[in-house]
Amino acid sequence: MISFAQRLFAAAAQKRSSVCVGIDPRLASLPGTMRNVARGDAAAQAAAFEEFSVGVLDAVAPTAVAVKPQAAFFERLRAPGFAAYERVCRAARDRGLLVVADVKRGDIGTTAEAYAEAFLGGDEFAPMADACTVNAYLGSDGVRPFVQQALRHQGGLFVLVKTSNKSSSEFQDIDCSGAPAYERMAQLVNSWNTPADTTGYGSVGAVVGATWPDHLRRLRQLLPASVLLLPGYGAQGAGAADVVPGFDATGRGALVTASRSVTFPWGDGTAPSDWRGMVAEAAEKMRAEIAAALDRSG
Repeated sequence: MISFAQRLFAAAAQKRSSVCVGIDPRLASLPGTMRNVARGDAAAQAAAFEEFSVGVLDAVAPTAVAVKPQAAFFERLRAPGFAAYERVCRAARDRGLLVVADVKRGDIGTTAEAYAEAFLGGDEFAPMADACTVNAYLGSDGVRPFVQQALRHQGGLFVLVKTSNKSSSEFQDIDCSGAPAYERMAQLVNSWNTPADTTGYGSVGAVVGATWPDHLRRLRQLLPASVLLLPGYGAQGAGAADVVPGFDATGRGALVTASRSVTFPWGDGTAPSDWRGMVAEAAEKMRAEIAAALDRSG
């Protein structure tokens, strides 16, 4: 099986795309009859989330390289929700999309091993996703099990380094002996990462918010062998020009993720009857804007 980076770069070249669509289903925003389910009926809500998510997958499959289902929206619905989450991940991979499980897990010892096996595969079960997000606040003990499973199953992981939210500076920008904490985290990511193939990239990537383009430029320099996952595009305010510093000199090495602006392009209004077409148009617009910005920068 080829590596995560190889699969990513092959799909990006084929589609001329770096788009990763976040799937964050919210009942009140769902189209039509999907949202007409009773509050407290977890099974019905999970079924609606799955129906919507699969519709999004069908709409974005020609354009997106990857999808990033956010586990929290499904886990809120307990057992039916997580079962739906697993089926959505499987449906995405069946459509040729890479799956980044947005779970932000972080723990140590056997707990970290169990999390890693749940999403990246283990002795008993195949991988649920191609990659997952990891919170490394507990240190190397909480990351190594994910690295081991990623290497074993040719998967990837994205470590939170500089996140897109406004309050991230409260911790991530703290001075640590002359460098901000996010740069220290980048150094750790490099220590966990080993370029494993001809792409020059390894299995350990980093989450870097596109809402911080100056930080992004610096972290691209510090993380030359890591794929960068760039949240913040669209609803959080980042545009195509902001994500360009996250790519390497060849225009590779980054996935740009957007959720609401692609999956709910009708905003707070009522979804049109052709909502899948509207989602497809939003994904294609994002792809074209980023491709044009990369062309201008090159």
